Order: sequence, then C-alpha cells, then structure tokens
Amino acid sequence: MLSKEYKLIKHAEIHSDNQGGVYKRAKLSCGMFMAIALLAANSSAKVAEPEAIKLGKELTPIGAIKSGNADGSIPAWDGGLINHSAYRADSEGRPVNPFPDDKPLFTIDASNYTQYSDRLSVGYQALLKTYPETFKIPVYQTRRTASLPENIYKAAKENALTAELIEGGNSVANYQVAVPFPIPQNGLEVIWNHIMRYRGGSVERFFAQAVVQKNGTFVPVKMTDQFVFPEYFEDGYDSDADNNRLFYYKQVVTSPARLGGNVLLVHETIDQVKEPRNAWVYNAGQRRVRRAPQVAYDGPGTAADGLRTSDNFDLYNGAPDRYDWRIVGKKEMYIPYNSYQLMDTTLTYEDIIKPGHMNPDHTRYELHRVWVVEATLKSGQKHVYAKRVFHVDEDTWQVAAVDHFDGRGELWRVSEAHAVQFPQANAPWYAAEAIYDLVARRYLVLGLSNEEKKAIEFGYKSSRKEFTPSALRRAGKR
Repeated sequence: MLSKEYKLIKHAEIHSDNQGGVYKRAKLSCGMFMAIALLAANSSAKVAEPEAIKLGKELTPIGAIKSGNADGSIPAWDGGLINHSAYRADSEGRPVNPFPDDKPLFTIDASNYTQYSDRLSVGYQALLKTYPETFKIPVYQTRRTASLPENIYKAAKENALTAELIEGGNSVANYQVAVPFPIPQNGLEVIWNHIMRYRGGSVERFFAQAVVQKNGTFVPVKMTDQFVFPEYFEDGYDSDADNNRLFYYKQVVTSPARLGGNVLLVHETIDQVKEPRNAWVYNAGQRRVRRAPQVAYDGPGTAADGLRTSDNFDLYNGAPDRYDWRIVGKKEMYIPYNSYQLMDTTLTYEDIIKPGHMNPDHTRYELHRVWVVEATLKSGQKHVYAKRVFHVDEDTWQVAAVDHFDGRGELWRVSEAHAVQFPQANAPWYAAEAIYDLVARRYLVLGLSNEEKKAIEFGYKSSRKEFTPSALRRAGKR
C-alpha cells in the first residue's frame, strides 16, 4: 500500500502563458517576487516543513519511498551502490558490472505477458505482440542502486521548501540544483525533475547511434558530445551570461564520412517560452554556421532518419508548454535497470542490434516504482505526438519508458532507456536509449559505446568560449 501522499489524486491542468521566468541561480528581483505572487493561481505550492522533513527518513533524500514493497520484491533503499565493493569504473569510463552473476528470475514473452500486464506499460505489451517470436523481457532481482552526491541531497531538501513553478509551469523559481520538486504536487513537477536532474555536472561522451531497418541492417553514426551545467565551468557560474541557462550542449558527428564534422550547439534555456532554446549547426560540407530553430519540439533529431524528434532525446527534453500534464498515479512496473551488460566491451554493436529491437539476451529489467505521467497536446498546439505517457523512476527521476500516441489516438512509438549508475560522478544515467516505431517496424538506438575506445569522462574541463557559435568550425574539423 502506498503512503497517502502518493495515492491517486486529481490534479488541475497547468496552462502556459507568454511571460518569462527566472530561477534561484540567478538572483530574483523584487519585481519578480511580486510576479510570482500574482501568478500563484498557476503556480505549484511549496511543501510544508512537516512534509519536507520526511526526506531522508521515510522518503529517500530525493523523494522516493524508502521502504520496500509488501512482498519484498522491491527492497528498501539503503543508500544505493555507493558502498558496494564493485562500485567503480574502468579506464575508459565504463562502470564495472557489480552483479555479474545475476540471472533472470523469469522471462516475460508473448506467451505469458497477460499474467504480468498490470506491471507492464502499454508500450511493452505492444512490443511483445508486435514481435512475438523475438521480443522478451528478462526480469532480474530488483536492486535499488541509485545514489547521488551529498550536496544534491542537501539541495533537494531545501528545494522542497522553496522551489515553485512559475509562468504557468514554463519555468522554475527559487531552486538550487538538480531535483527541484522531491515531493511533487503535479505531473509537470515530475517532468521538471527529469529535465533538471543531476547527470554529473560536466561530461564528455563517445557513442554510436543507429537507425535500424526492418531487416536489421544499420550503419552506426558515431558522435562525441559535451554536456555542461554552468556551475561546472572552470570559471564558475556567471549570473549575466548564464541567466535562464540550464546547460550548454555540443554534439560532433565523427563518422560516417558523409556526416563527419557536422556540429550541433545548444544553449538550453529554462523558460523556453520567454527565450526559445538557442541552437546552431555547423555543416562541414558547406563550412557554414547557421541558426537552428528546428532543434526543438518535434523538429528532426540528428541523423535519425525521421525516427526521433528533438524532444525525444534523453527520452524527453525542452519546453513543456505544448502539453497539459497530469499524474496518472504511482505504481510498480518492470523497467530497464542496471543495464551494465549494454556497456560490455566484449559485445559488438551487431551483438546488440537485431531486427525489430535490441537483443533481449543483453537487456535487464527490474520491478521498480514509477510515477506515471500523461501529457496531452493542448488545443491549438502542434506536435506529431498527440499524447505521451511517461514512466519515471522514483529513485532517480529519470524517465524509463514512454508511450507515444498519434493524432488518431493510436500507439505509434515506444521508447525506453537502460539505466546504469556511474561511479565516477555518483550519478545515474543511461547506457542506451531506443525508440521503436511500431508502424514502420524500424527503430533507433543511441548511446551505445561498446566499440568506442572511450565511453565517458565526467569532470570534463571546459569554458564558455567552447560553447559559442564561433567555436563550431574548430569543433567540426574533419
């Protein structure tokens, strides 16, 4: 039985307006505090001290239920992997699998999935029906491995008392870092937790993306990206330059040759209604830098052949203003978790990438509690997805799986992200993401690093000058 604060409730729909907002990292003016007060009708309420004090007690420091479930299939959270003897990474940044001897407890397939339907998303049930001979869900022992740095825990407790949605939910005010709403009051607060979550602060990644055709053929597109929150620049946070900036992002395509040298630069704004995302692309063939307003909402994803929208990256990113958001509930579900095998260098991309879906011999699913959040396209707004249903892991605030519906209300695409815990930064993130098109019978997988010489570097040292349009040509040299 879930505690009363997590029972199903009716939530008012959150509507956006066209005004801007700021957040605590940039000092709020007296005028903005007045604006926040005037917008109280569209704001979320801060939780009271008796609620916030539960963090670190019956709740984990970032808001998950600390205890296990009734039958013990979900254990109590005991701090995560931080004290595990195998909590370490190799020299290329890949986390060492702390559970190499684990075997599946059972496997869900097309012959038995109805027995488990109450713990399977609509999307996973559709995948089992679409690929009855090959798609399987191997279920392993649940291990609550998530852990975060102490400063993130401390900030979450303070955020619970101060952070607010403002500007109709398009911005967050008066928060510090990472999880602004550890005890969320509505669906939009859950999604902001995912958008703002801790991912190591300053990171460089080396990975491959593949568009997989119906027959299983694919050509890997290899990329390097840098992802930096402004607090982690070597010269620190700049209240002028970084005002309304959540992070800075740069993506360089390194192969194949026809795409090599193309670069995407993003200055991710928090309130994207007030100030749309700033994006530029450098085309190596044309040797030209240009603005890229299409890198938002349902604009095309990089080298995705129409299989991924811009806001599908990281399972969801960007402005939430085109949707109405509501919490459907919180429930126990099978989701990808502790997927260390997907980073194993003994595997090739061909071992993992198979027709229709990733090879279930190398995936891992566990039973975890998730927030179920439904996003419905607002009247008058446009997006290729008319509805999305998100399944958000309570221990990390990462989106684990999403069901995407088209304008007719039909399930169209299913996306999932395979989570691992990275010891270098004490950060949960993804080993790989995939989005399956049930109509075209094609899919896209990104984030794989098995064949790369290096996987990830946390503590990436950088400055703002590396994230300027003028720096794109240097980044894209072939």
